[in-house]
Amino acid sequence: MPRQGGINWIPALQIFSEVSTWIFMPIILALIAGKALDRHFGTKPTLLLVSAGVAFLISAYGIVKSVKKYAKKIKDKSL
Repeated sequence: MPRQGGINWIPALQIFSEVSTWIFMPIILALIAGKALDRHFGTKPTLLLVSAGVAFLISAYGIVKSVKKYAKKIKDKSL
């Protein structure tokens, strides 16, 4: 609980950490997997680029979903 009149940073940190996770985790996993698949199949940049594109779409979906969830929480608290 924050002190009386103090700023509560916990919700902001929760939003920041969740959105950051949606940004970095899919792209890191895609780069690792894409590079390994390219090495295995001999398709130098192709699978890396495809996996990066898919990771971008997953990240965008996750960010939109998270922001909608937190926007709903904020709206419900303000009513």
